Amino acid sequence: MTEYLVFRLYAPLASWGEAAVGESRPTASYPGRSAIIGLLGAALGVRRDDDEGQRRLRDSLGIAIKQRSPGSLLRDYHTVQVPASQSKVTYRTRRDELNAPTKVIHTILSSRDYRCDGLWTVALWLTPQAEVALEDLEQALKTPYFPLYLGRKACPPGAPLAPSRRTFARLRDALDVDFPSLSGKEPGEERRVLRLPENVLYAWEGAAELLDGNGRGVESSEAWDDPLNRRRWQFGPRTEYRRVTRAGEER
Repeated sequence: MTEYLVFRLYAPLASWGEAAVGESRPTASYPGRSAIIGLLGAALGVRRDDDEGQRRLRDSLGIAIKQRSPGSLLRDYHTVQVPASQSKVTYRTRRDELNAPTKVIHTILSSRDYRCDGLWTVALWLTPQAEVALEDLEQALKTPYFPLYLGRKACPPGAPLAPSRRTFARLRDALDVDFPSLSGKEPGEERRVLRLPENVLYAWEGAAELLDGNGRGVESSEAWDDPLNRRRWQFGPRTEYRRVTRAGEER
């Protein structure tokens, strides 16, 4: 039996950042490890420049996600002022860019992607070298030190996270827990109101069999979302496992 901290993420807008190239800022369909660690750090009051606090969080937790709905994709366009490239001139920060001479400033079009009305369940468990307690994380999510948001500051939660600690024999049982209705409707009616898809996605780390002891139907890939240094925005690789299951067959 393992103790898990389980909570829910829902918002009208969420943005789970992926590798950004050029002017495009895409979003994944569900939160990665760095997004969850960042959310927990904000709840606890661990600042981005607190390397030791960030390390304790990173090394203490295993993370799994159940995607009940990825939401619909929204692309928002922006105009951004940036300085033109110049030989022997390096702009190390956004402040440096904005302080560049006006004559070298030009405007580019950029895009930012969001997930609308996405719904996810998160399950956390402690690693053998854990330096944090699930009880402290639960209380922090109920009364966060900093405001919480789902990827960007324009994306606050649209419903209570409802964190709770529960003990289960299987990770899948933790991810399948029921939460209070978001719409005030019965489960079948809520599925229609929230436009939940026919399939749910499980994503986790550790081992292919960790979800429910059955490694069949599991795919894996390398995800570069393990936060190594928040100040320098450095991330390392990890192996992520995934399985898609028809909604209603979770149990």
